[in-house]
Amino acid sequence: MKRFPPPADAGPDFFSTQVSQARRFYLNLKPSPKARLAVVCGGVEHCAADYAIRRRTFPFYSVEFVAQGAGQLKLKGAEHRLQPGSVFSYGPGIAHEISTDAKTALVKYFIDFSGTDSANILAVSRLQPGTLTSVFPPGEIVPLFDELIRSGRRGTPGTEEICARLLEALVLKVAEARAPLPGRETLAFATYQHCREHLLRHFLRLRSVAQVAGECHLDDTYLCRLFQRYDQQSPYRMLVRLKMNHAAERLQQPGAMVKQVAEAAGFANPFHFSRVFKSVFGVPPRAMIQLR
Repeated sequence: MKRFPPPADAGPDFFSTQVSQARRFYLNLKPSPKARLAVVCGGVEHCAADYAIRRRTFPFYSVEFVAQGAGQLKLKGAEHRLQPGSVFSYGPGIAHEISTDAKTALVKYFIDFSGTDSANILAVSRLQPGTLTSVFPPGEIVPLFDELIRSGRRGTPGTEEICARLLEALVLKVAEARAPLPGRETLAFATYQHCREHLLRHFLRLRSVAQVAGECHLDDTYLCRLFQRYDQQSPYRMLVRLKMNHAAERLQQPGAMVKQVAEAAGFANPFHFSRVFKSVFGVPPRAMIQLR
């Protein structure tokens, strides 16, 4: 398989050459030890069939995310299976080994960073060095990684600060989108996924949490417990937010009327619709019409 050649400056010597293609960026490779948070480098790598990393330690903190493929990870002596959605971190003093399946090679994003707040940021987001987790859906954090790469490659005066802020957003998003690892509460999480997808597909005609639960063949109390365990909002809040976002978009269209938009969102009473709309966005529906 064709290997991705190193850049002209050779880049950091901790980058693997066992890749078929890669898109990387470099910022300050010798960041100040006094910096609060400094992104060093990052990118996305398409691993070759013989890709293998074995390190006893690493000079920076790092977060890696598997977008495609499968592989194996040994982190602090514990072995894990890598698959789309896997997210793991390591850093100084954390031994790790990464390898790919030859037939379904890994495509993975990474971000390396340092700074006095690095460990705290990872801890708050429950992604301490030496931790493996998973996000759902698998592509949930891809846009943030892609924006990090785009921003890092621009090299503008504000690039370092922008990348630091994007990194903070990334680890918070990982915490929000965290999913149980395979084998842990798998059935309950699969039920939550089914209910969530049902809400996303049918929110316009759904009227209540009880209706959602009934169509998913669940008790509404259990449905609420599933969302409490795996989501950042209740099923009712998600249903209302989906309806109101749709309504806000409809109100921006020429000729839209509040009563018609309310009916399309499942509200027979336009006054009730207006109260709910204002509770979500802070302004009445007519304010959206005025913005057209």
